Amino acid sequence: MAGKPKLHYTKGRGKMESIRWLLAAAGVEFEEEFIETKEDLEKLRNDGSLLFQQVPMVEIDGMKMVQTRAILSYIAAKYNLYGKDLKERAWIDMYVEGTTDLMGMIMYLPFQPADTKEKNLALIIERVTTRYFPVYEKALKDHGHDYLVGNKLSWADIHLLEAILMAEECKPDILSAFPLLQAFKGRTSNIPTIKKFLQPGSQRKPPADEKFVAVVRKIFNI
Repeated sequence: MAGKPKLHYTKGRGKMESIRWLLAAAGVEFEEEFIETKEDLEKLRNDGSLLFQQVPMVEIDGMKMVQTRAILSYIAAKYNLYGKDLKERAWIDMYVEGTTDLMGMIMYLPFQPADTKEKNLALIIERVTTRYFPVYEKALKDHGHDYLVGNKLSWADIHLLEAILMAEECKPDILSAFPLLQAFKGRTSNIPTIKKFLQPGSQRKPPADEKFVAVVRKIFNI
């Protein structure tokens, strides 16, 4: 029997968090080896584990996988979260790319200079409410099912729930104008594997604080 996937990253969300979400939603147990110093990162680089000298890196099925998108699509396909045909996969990809763009904006907010944070937070809230969430609200309405693609849970749904919870950390009532997304959040949060991941003590990571930002800057020289 193959061992558990092993995730190599810092002890925070970053680009690894969506990978943690997808594995957890699929009911897959995983181990984590945290990069806590510059030396930890250099060791991975020097032993040839990182194809492009970058993390995230996930050891899975005898591979040392890098590049977030490649890792996520592999996990989605392996655990039947990637649609039943090419068209469904295309829709999942489009929805995922949208939530990736949105989460990227939120993810980099703590790393921005204090004098631009307020302006960038306002931009995020504006984009969430006018560009991104209306798309998913309409998709749920037009599709008429509980999930975004087909009528079963997919990578697109898991990614959207992660994005919703991140957006709510920016503005708690951000879903107020989106009743179908509110219902979607309630449904998907109660899927047993996801519910477990949302409990305290799980491998889900908290939002980046100043201490974590300082550690990341030190490790990656930024």
